Amino acid sequence: MTPGPDLQQLINTIKADAGSDDELEQLAAAAATVNELTTTSDQALGFFVDRARGAGKSWVEISAVLGVTKQAAHKRFADSWTSRPGFKRYTPRTQAVVEAAKEVARSRNHAFIGTEHLLLAFFSQPEALATKALLAHNITEDSVSAAVDEKSPAGPDSNADAAADLLDAENPPYTRRTAHVLQGAVNEALTLGHNYVGTEHLLLAFYRDSLGVATQILVEQGLDEQAAWAGLRALLEEATK
Repeated sequence: MTPGPDLQQLINTIKADAGSDDELEQLAAAAATVNELTTTSDQALGFFVDRARGAGKSWVEISAVLGVTKQAAHKRFADSWTSRPGFKRYTPRTQAVVEAAKEVARSRNHAFIGTEHLLLAFFSQPEALATKALLAHNITEDSVSAAVDEKSPAGPDSNADAAADLLDAENPPYTRRTAHVLQGAVNEALTLGHNYVGTEHLLLAFYRDSLGVATQILVEQGLDEQAAWAGLRALLEEATK
């Protein structure tokens, strides 16, 4: 295994970054460096956990490799993605989509946030790259809503209060597939070398699970992963220009 920097190398790097002999300024530089290392390490570990899950490895197998309990592994890498460091890299527009998914679920009397709710939430941000890619392929809010009605019908009115209570909780009840997409978006960004997580990464993350409701709808409406890549690439190039 390639060794990382030793303690002295890290100290020298921090002193150089501080650019000062003042102890407090060096301490501030050290704190920022350690925080960045922790965040990056967590994202890197999450990237490989996500790959293992995508390859069909169980939480029991993953927890054994990590040397923690199954419950600890699941809590760290499957639950409450919005409280993890990677979520801080979500752009405001992407965070708005995730937040809007709660309202979509609530409007359908669902006490959970599924991938279908995330997909519908894209249309709350018409200027988002993912939304533009969808509309460019004639995938509209109406067409997606109709497909969701068929695959995940709205719950009865009796579910409304329970849904509101759960969706207003500090940690909304994301389904496992939705949690997988939220983390997958971070990994898509890392793979592309981006230091932010945009709606385009969220859209690409849907394709990590072919059985997700959102993925099924996208493919059925003519947007497979290759087409999504092509559309997003064109929009990114246009944005760069």
